[in-house]
Amino acid sequence: MESTFDLSEKEKWNLVLQKIKADSMPAIYSTWIKPLRFISADEQNKEIRLTTNSTLSIGILRNRYMPIIKQAVLEVYGFDMEIIVSQGYEPENGGESEKQSDLPYQFEENALNPRYNFDTFVVGSNNELAYAACRAVAKGPASVNSNPLFIYGNSGLGKTHLMNAIGHYVQQNDPARRVLYLSSETFTNELVNALQSHEMDRFREKYRNIDILMIDDIQFIEKKESTQTELFHTFNTLYETNRQIVFTSDRPPKDISTIDQRLKSRFEWGLSVDIQPPDFETRVAILKNKAEMEDIEVNDEMLEIFYFIAEKITTNIRELEGALNTVIAHANLTNKPLTRKMAGEVLKGVFNTKDRTVDIPLIKNTVCAYYNINVQDMDSSKRTKNLAHPRQIAMYLCRELTDTSLPKIGKNFGNRDHTTVIHACEKISKEIKTDEELKKDIEKLKSSIMDI
Repeated sequence: MESTFDLSEKEKWNLVLQKIKADSMPAIYSTWIKPLRFISADEQNKEIRLTTNSTLSIGILRNRYMPIIKQAVLEVYGFDMEIIVSQGYEPENGGESEKQSDLPYQFEENALNPRYNFDTFVVGSNNELAYAACRAVAKGPASVNSNPLFIYGNSGLGKTHLMNAIGHYVQQNDPARRVLYLSSETFTNELVNALQSHEMDRFREKYRNIDILMIDDIQFIEKKESTQTELFHTFNTLYETNRQIVFTSDRPPKDISTIDQRLKSRFEWGLSVDIQPPDFETRVAILKNKAEMEDIEVNDEMLEIFYFIAEKITTNIRELEGALNTVIAHANLTNKPLTRKMAGEVLKGVFNTKDRTVDIPLIKNTVCAYYNINVQDMDSSKRTKNLAHPRQIAMYLCRELTDTSLPKIGKNFGNRDHTTVIHACEKISKEIKTDEELKKDIEKLKSSIMDI
């Protein structure tokens, strides 16, 4: 899809940087994103070339922050672009760059996103327990029943939003309570810096003298033994003095495999709550809320746009909002009215399926979102009807829409035997011949999997 934005490529890249900055922690933006130098953008070949002065930065950008960059690029350009980062320039001041070990040890302050508060969080059946738990934590004091609070779910469903909301609430309503929010990566980086600078006393003073400690994406401390050990002792100090701890992860504690058992058990001491993909009505409400925050009138035409996007994107709120951002940006930059037809044209590239891989995780997530069940439950040994039938449908679709072997399909559904997959496929094939409602459900799921 050709871009109609009347902007230079450098101006578009600056818009990309603005979006990344707004959605990232300041420390992450200043350390990894800001130093990138824009070289060129080729919309015809769909690639952007950047350079940096550090091979370490290239690896970290590719492994951790490329999805953030690509999402911002998608919002600005309206289609996906390949991001090519190479090493190739000296520091702009012409001087020698400092070695990491020569840098002074610094503490990072709270980096709360001003847009993420309880008022802007849309509550639905998929997240109401997590929302209520976070409200209770914010009001305090720490309760043994919810300490620690462990929130888990797939990326882009609102976990970070809720943690930020806790921080904002405490700062506004009880500023005497000391609250600290950060990512697990920041915790690890500060620990490394403190060890190098021989300032572990300062590090421990910071983390063990606060009232609420919130660490995002705790799964990233897997295989980091020193980080796990220090977090274990920090946890004990805070817990024993009745101070609140909150973690988020992409999976429940029991599924974070390569982590110290002592630490894993502490994750499970309090309350674990999950966030599921939102249902259709909640997705529309999220888009409506987003439009109102942008001061856009929600008329019948806008509702048609919301319905269109909500039908296409079912499992990720960031992608949902990103699609709406793309439509709004296009309308603003081209002075065109917001219409359902225009949204369809703008998002044609976003929803293009030619290069899209249909795989087992996509099918499982789509089926779970459709039937409002947990992916982890689908993999479990539970055989209740509300789980068994969607599981069989997912297996059937994996067989229909992929070239995956029966044993591999079974392995991806909680290590089940291939005969279980055969039974599921035969059962669903037979049922759709006589059950018109099931047949419609299967067609909707196929359409959703192939057309997102």
